[in-house]
Amino acid sequence: MTALSPRIAAFADRWPKLIALTLGAVSATGFAPLNFWPLTLLALAGWMALVARSPKGWRSFGVGWAFGVGHFVVGLNWIATAFTYQAAMPAWLGWVAVVLLSLYLAVYPALAAWGAWAVQKYVAPAKAGATMSFILAFAALWTLTEWLRSWVFTGFAWNPLGVVLLPTEVFPYFAKGIGTYGLSAIAIYLAGTLIEFWWHWRYKSGNIEAKMLTGAMAIFLALLAIAPWVRPQAEPARGSIPITVVQPNVGQADKWVGAKADANFAKLARLTAPKDETPRLILWPEAAVPDYLEWGYPAVYYDRSPAAARARLTAQMNPGDLMLLGALKLELDKAGDVVGARNAVMTVHADGTLGPRYDKAHLVPYGEYLPMRPILSAIGLSRLAPGDIDFWPGPGARTLDLGAFGRAGLQICYEIIFSGQVVDRNHRPDFIFNPSNDAWFGSWGPPQHLAQARLRAIEEGLPVVRATPTGISAVIDADGRMRESLPMHIAGRIDTVVPPAHAPTLFARYGNILPVGFALLLLAAAIAFRRRGR
Repeated sequence: MTALSPRIAAFADRWPKLIALTLGAVSATGFAPLNFWPLTLLALAGWMALVARSPKGWRSFGVGWAFGVGHFVVGLNWIATAFTYQAAMPAWLGWVAVVLLSLYLAVYPALAAWGAWAVQKYVAPAKAGATMSFILAFAALWTLTEWLRSWVFTGFAWNPLGVVLLPTEVFPYFAKGIGTYGLSAIAIYLAGTLIEFWWHWRYKSGNIEAKMLTGAMAIFLALLAIAPWVRPQAEPARGSIPITVVQPNVGQADKWVGAKADANFAKLARLTAPKDETPRLILWPEAAVPDYLEWGYPAVYYDRSPAAARARLTAQMNPGDLMLLGALKLELDKAGDVVGARNAVMTVHADGTLGPRYDKAHLVPYGEYLPMRPILSAIGLSRLAPGDIDFWPGPGARTLDLGAFGRAGLQICYEIIFSGQVVDRNHRPDFIFNPSNDAWFGSWGPPQHLAQARLRAIEEGLPVVRATPTGISAVIDADGRMRESLPMHIAGRIDTVVPPAHAPTLFARYGNILPVGFALLLLAAAIAFRRRGR
């Protein structure tokens, strides 16, 4: 597998990291909004071939790291846009943040590359580059390192590789059993199959390589054969929970400007006004209103009383309506001073009383809190996180009982990207509500966020409803299909019903133990293949 044309081989040997960096950048075009997933598979195949021909372990690690840098810098470019909304920081710092984050995240594909190289090198002497054992080991180790990325240092699970397969409408449904991280293993395997085909076609390989190609094809065909059993065959039945999802198109630059607060609320109110007397569940975005809806805070924090703030909300509601909206809650110490805040979803009844509340559990480092605040503040980096106080995390996934409107699982914004962590498995909801603020995510962030929410729906067998201030708001059924949506930068509302939930999927029952177990099986198979070919 290592034999290339002399010119290509010479260039690859001289500039392996440059090629890997370029391939990593190309691979990120498979994510939304471009969705060029065939290019992703081709780029992965080229990168895997580079790793396979690495003469030393450090070289394979370096090639993997360079690929990861290109992959994450392009895929996470929206973070640079997010920094332009932080008035205390220069805009150019956004790209510095993207690069620094990518330098760290690239360690995970580097570890996968080095591990796959090591399995092939040390389990038995390698006679060729990208063998079947190498491909299986690569798929396994990518899955394991991606899972590690989701929780190490609080985790950053954005853009798992498996999400590039969402447009294929065949492979995503394997996530019901092996989750998103297991789906990433399939993506790596498909890329490895491309290497097998190229090798067989280019060099008309002999008996051993022909058997490898046959094995690769057998697994590929098996995946296609299983696909109809996991892919939805018909449109699901119509649900019974009436909802109104509101997208006011209030940009991040206007959201916290006091002079525009009344105009922003007027947009929400106009779009929420009832069309008939049917009771409905009203769903507003994250941090929809600046008002505090609870009593007990220092008077300086109130622009209007909680009673007046709730009255503004109930004025938009029918007598039987219920509203879920993003709001803030403050935490006080014993002296009555504000020491923290909660990013919350409040429940407001039509009579103005408050129902159960959900507090965001998975907070954004440097966005909602400053890690090691005493140290970073001392060296002048407190401006990385806006405000003088940090948000405090809630206890985790929670299901709210909404009475006639069913049971809602809550995941605020960024939380929805964490596969296997979005549902209270002891109290399974009827749907997941994902209020978000994507207004500062640029043009790439919102569609990527939406794609990951669709995978959560497939994994859990639950519909997901998203409400955002600027888009993309959407109603997603339990098979990950878009039933209703509002495009970016358009004000509007969605009047529909929540699609019905499926019975708990295999993944919904057991979570990430399944993709981790799947990866370990692939790794065992890789070792078995290598020893057999010894």
